[in-house]
Amino acid sequence: MSNPSSPHPSPRIAWKVQLTLWVLRIGSWLPLSWLHALGALIGRLLSMANTREAKVARRNFQLIHRVLGLDDQEAFVRRVMAETGKNLTELALVWGGTPDAALGRIVEVVGREHFQAAKARGKGVIIAAPHLGCWELLNLWLCKQGPTAILYRQPQHAEWEPLLTRSRGKLGAQQIRAEASGVRELLKVLKSGGCTGILPDQRAMSGEGEVAPFLGQPVRSMTLLSRLAHRTDSAVVFGFCERLQNGRGYRLHFLPAEPSIASSDHVAAVTALHHGLAACVERAPWQYQWTYKRFSMKTESQKCAVYRGLK
Repeated sequence: MSNPSSPHPSPRIAWKVQLTLWVLRIGSWLPLSWLHALGALIGRLLSMANTREAKVARRNFQLIHRVLGLDDQEAFVRRVMAETGKNLTELALVWGGTPDAALGRIVEVVGREHFQAAKARGKGVIIAAPHLGCWELLNLWLCKQGPTAILYRQPQHAEWEPLLTRSRGKLGAQQIRAEASGVRELLKVLKSGGCTGILPDQRAMSGEGEVAPFLGQPVRSMTLLSRLAHRTDSAVVFGFCERLQNGRGYRLHFLPAEPSIASSDHVAAVTALHHGLAACVERAPWQYQWTYKRFSMKTESQKCAVYRGLK
């Protein structure tokens, strides 16, 4: 499957994509406990090597540890890196195996009533899904509940896009790129009463987004989610898929959003968004994507100052 925007894909990247697909398929035969043990080992090795990701996690700890009540920096980094490794290897289950096999590992759904109440309104549902736990499995679960659209950003190497869309589209998810035409598609989905999943904690694009406190730090986040909710009167629910220890499976969580998340006041809306994200993170703090340079400030110079010297 080729990408029309890339008529001459790089053979090196294409080979890596094919190899990745085979590794995922083979890995899907392994027990989840083995996949997670392998992922934890990979993560700990990366932590010992003091990779860029480990350095970013360490810097993020310094910014948020007081708010989350954490006090051991190196223990935090080791555990975050172990969970990061698990996030990688569990793709064999979610992408390499069958949807039923992956969904069968969900052992509990906490807050299901919030999701059901949102659907019952009949005006569209926006699932605000942070980079926390196994968000790819959450996508599968949502698709199983009914027609679902997923907003995503095109990968840096376009040759990887077919792998992503194929893996995420096993249950018929409508996959929409995060671009102007994609926003119009999302509006159609929501106005028809459909469900969409959005990862709202990526750094906002230049000229887009608003600044509000997140875990005690000012950070810029997208206003797209709140603008969609405001225009369509859709319900917003936070959701994430917690990874249980020792390969015991997964626990889904759904949390209600504050009403002001749909406010036309962007600062109020992003503040409500950050409150919901923080409530999710507090339930499984080590499983958040702390290897990501999340704390972009008001300007590019401030952002660089936060992570200065991290290569």
